[in-house]
Formats: sequence, C-alpha cells, structure tokens
Amino acid sequence: MTAASRAPARRPRPAHLRSLRRWLGAALLAALTVLVVLPILWMVTTSFQAGEKMFQLTTEWIPTVWHPENYPNALSRAAFPTYFFNSGVVSVAVMAGNVVFCTLAGYGLAKFRFPGDRFMLLLILSTLMLPLEVTLVPTFLVVYNLGWVNTYQGIFGPLLVDAFGVFLMRQAILSVPSDYIEAARIDGASELRILWQVVAPQCRPALAVLAVLSFRDSWDQFLWPLTVVSQDEYRTFPLGLVKFGEYYGNPATEQMAIAVLATIPVFLLFAVLQRWVNRGFGLSGLK
Repeated sequence: MTAASRAPARRPRPAHLRSLRRWLGAALLAALTVLVVLPILWMVTTSFQAGEKMFQLTTEWIPTVWHPENYPNALSRAAFPTYFFNSGVVSVAVMAGNVVFCTLAGYGLAKFRFPGDRFMLLLILSTLMLPLEVTLVPTFLVVYNLGWVNTYQGIFGPLLVDAFGVFLMRQAILSVPSDYIEAARIDGASELRILWQVVAPQCRPALAVLAVLSFRDSWDQFLWPLTVVSQDEYRTFPLGLVKFGEYYGNPATEQMAIAVLATIPVFLLFAVLQRWVNRGFGLSGLK
C-alpha cells in the first residue's frame, strides 16, 4: 500500500458552507462596488444641483430641480476647452510613448540575453520605489536646460517610459513562444517586423492595459505639470480645475460639472478597450 493510498480522502465541504461562502463573497463584492460607485454618483448628482444645495446637511441623490446650465456656465468661466485640449495632447503622447518604448524595452529584456540583463531589469524595477518628489528637481533641471519649460514636450517628455510598463510588457512577451520568433528570423524578418507582426498581436491584452493605465495616470497628473508649466496656455485640466476652485465666486456644483466632464475620456478609452483590458488583467496577474 502506497503512502498516497493510505492518506485519508478529503471530505467535500457541506453544501450549506459552500453556499454561505458564495453569499459572503457576493456581499463583500457588493459593498466594495457601493464604495466605488457612491462618490461618482454623488459627483454626478451634485453637478446638476443649485449652488446652495452643496452645503446642506442632507444629500439629494435625485435633484428636485435639475440645473444642466452648470455645465456651460462652468466651461465659460475659464479656458477649459484649452485645458482639456492640453491634457488630451499630453495624455495621448504619454500613452503612445509608453506603448512603443515599453514594448521595445520589454522585448529586449524578454527575448535577448546579454551581460547584465538581469541587473538592468532590477535597476529599472528599483525606480518604482522612488516617488516623483525625489526625482522632481533633477528632472526639472534637465527639462530647463533643454529649454522645454512651458512646452508640451516638457510635460510629457519625462513620462514617456514607465518602469511598470516595461515590466508588464516583459512578462507578456515572455509568454510568446520563442519558436515563432526563430521561425520569423529564419524567413529573414527583421527584429522590428517580428515585434510588430509576431509579438505585438499576441500581447494585445497587455498593450490595452498599458494604454489605459498610462493615459489615466497622465490625465490625472498634477504635480509635474504644476512644476514645469507657468503659462495659462499650457495648463492641463487638473491645473485649470485647481485654479477654477481658487475663486470663491465659482459655485462648487460647477466644479463638480467640470470633474464629471473630465471622467469621460478615460471612461471612453476603457469602454473601447474593455475586452482586451479584462483579458490583460487576468493574464498579467493584476486581479
């Protein structure tokens, strides 16, 4: 008799325990969903209320009187079309830069072996432990010496490559069979063509995750644009919203209206890439 046969068989859990576990999981998920959705719902409903409703003790989740004029009024009080345009330019540039450069770096670290490749990966990952405040002054000095202060490239230049994006794409490219790459090399394909036609199509979920995260982080970026921008024509949306809130004559409900408009680009991008993003989170272990 083997040791495996002598081991006692595991008894199945009672049906009521499995049912209780499912109900507890569903209740926890519902509670987390409410915690996430409730502030967004409050922001949307507040944006349609009168200014004095903001400071009442009781919250009207469904306004008795709707005020859609808060939106055009808020847009007319400051140069928000310019701010949104600047944020769009910067965020699209950062998203494109991360998708391109992080994919190139991830491909090199995943499918090539060279002296110091492991050390280089650890060095890249170590930058994740450095907050922006630590590198703020050196980065600003570099941008200043390049003459990029109050320019678009000064805002998005230091954000074009992210260590997390490099790691994400490396992990995704590692799952691509090397036999496909070797077969393409035998056929005479260049490395860039292999990356574009062989590797990238199999990494679409990871690319979608990287695109959404880089766009969102750049869209919400505040500290770096505040450091490198002083002219109003280059202000991004977060800087414009803070400037808008500094004037006490502007109702807080109109600030909520601008905040609601600011969520639309990120929501639309996620909606377009949702199928690939869901697969990307599952394949990359980011659940």
